[in-house]
Amino acid sequence: MENVNIKINGVDVSAPADSTILQAAKLAHIDIPTLCYLKDINEIGACRICVVEVKGARSLVASCVYPVNEGMEVYTNTPKVLESRKKTLQLILSNHRKECLSCVRSGDCELQKLCRDLNIEDEDFYAGETLEFETDESAAHMYRDNTKCILCRRCVGVCGNIQEIGVIGANERGFATNIGCAFDAGLGETSCVSCGQCIAVCPVGAISEKDYTDDVLAAIADPEKHVIVQTAPAVRAAIGEAFGNPMGTSTEGKMAAALRRIGFEKVFDTNFGADLTIMEEAHEFLDRVKNGGTLPMITSCSPGWVKYCEHYFPDLLDNLSSCKSPQQMFGAILKTYYAKKMNWNLEDIVSVSVMPCTAKKFEIHRDNQSAAGVPDLDITITTRELSRLIKRIGLDYNSLPDEGFDDPLGEGSGAAVIFGATGGVMEAALRTAVEELSGDKLENLDFTEVRGVEGIKEATYPVAGMDVKVAVASGLGNARKLLTKVRNGEADYHFIEIMGCPGGCVNGGGQPQVHANIRNSVDIRKERAKALYNLDTANKNRKSHENESIKKLYSEFLGEPGSHKAHELLHTTYVKRSVN
Repeated sequence: MENVNIKINGVDVSAPADSTILQAAKLAHIDIPTLCYLKDINEIGACRICVVEVKGARSLVASCVYPVNEGMEVYTNTPKVLESRKKTLQLILSNHRKECLSCVRSGDCELQKLCRDLNIEDEDFYAGETLEFETDESAAHMYRDNTKCILCRRCVGVCGNIQEIGVIGANERGFATNIGCAFDAGLGETSCVSCGQCIAVCPVGAISEKDYTDDVLAAIADPEKHVIVQTAPAVRAAIGEAFGNPMGTSTEGKMAAALRRIGFEKVFDTNFGADLTIMEEAHEFLDRVKNGGTLPMITSCSPGWVKYCEHYFPDLLDNLSSCKSPQQMFGAILKTYYAKKMNWNLEDIVSVSVMPCTAKKFEIHRDNQSAAGVPDLDITITTRELSRLIKRIGLDYNSLPDEGFDDPLGEGSGAAVIFGATGGVMEAALRTAVEELSGDKLENLDFTEVRGVEGIKEATYPVAGMDVKVAVASGLGNARKLLTKVRNGEADYHFIEIMGCPGGCVNGGGQPQVHANIRNSVDIRKERAKALYNLDTANKNRKSHENESIKKLYSEFLGEPGSHKAHELLHTTYVKRSVN
């Protein structure tokens, strides 16, 4: 691609000929503010915050969509430009419910930051007609408050363009325009899969997960309750961002210390559940291969993906592994094996998880997730909720000592921790399945072909005289592409991993908010995944089947992978759902 030469604020800039003004400005280290724009997700030029002046143009242009051309002269900070941006913000604020002090995004709101940057003051707000909406609480995982919506359409973009679900869009026209579902249905009445990607990209407090931190604190305050917490691999790779740590920093030790100081009686690791999942999933895969079972087998760790399959690919439900997710397996073992060892009454146990995933809030209420006759999990909170809880009780997170997890449900392998990155479940399963199939010890445990953030990855591994064909997809739009090929007989695999969120759990809908200017320039999936792979490399045990606590669980309680008892406690069923 040839470059063109332009001037931005009098500075010579050479940029690829297919660049927009916004992209060219980045090359010159000039920051043009945006609101609706998200790279590769929402490039529609709707909000008009990014307008600039182009010499010779009749009016200001939206830099996020306006192409560069040879000799162009651009001005990003003229009085006309700054006044236009300020006026746009004033108009947005005139129909925006301004309850900033109580808003979940207070201090972390992109609209709020723009108002500070452009010196918008309270008296600048226009007084006029405003639209009133009831908050939509119909979904299990989130609420939607359109009185705070700024019509940036980022949520629409990620739902339609990336996840390819499209259950939300613009309703009505003109001043009455609002973001909602078809026929004004509640989100919970649609085929939304609870992935939370809309929350992750929302610049304001119009949508957010339902917060259950009050329930956690109430349980901890009850002296009769044993309140136990497990925390997912991806949480440790991201929670530090909420406390100023660089992206990609693992704060596992401080996270464990914080959870103890919040008041949890035991601090365990979902990595234990991930290793258990591999034991069951690898056994199931090998059984299908050896005995002519349904192939390809598809992973079932991501509840957003599972619900998507139920809605959009119900004909492939037999391909889904029957394994519960690591979160649910952990909960099942906590309320059976561990409860018996501790002589606890089930009604006194409150099982809490910290997850990067909003779909977990839906998952805990699914059928067949009650191994002991009570729910495997009682409360699940997101990484964001945990960070708010830590701040709420006044912990100085970065000054906390590094502490470990409690035994025995706190032991996890390196294979388990990479579950949080796309390709991680596949790699963990291969480490166990290949050794089981071949009977030999693996010398190289790194299956690098399934690593990386590409939407779809494929690999073939020769094992014990057969070629094991695998595929990995992350993001539901990519899952649709891959599964359509499988459905049409255009692809032949033995094993498929699918994660509902692009990049896997590290980019889950419950992870810390990342402002657009960072999302547009940094691949947060890669940065957070690095932390998990570093933890894997540093772990003295990198295989699930060599986790000593897992071995003890099978010898004392479950018997062997795939046993009758294991199926009763650790496996589940699925249902066909309509698309609406």
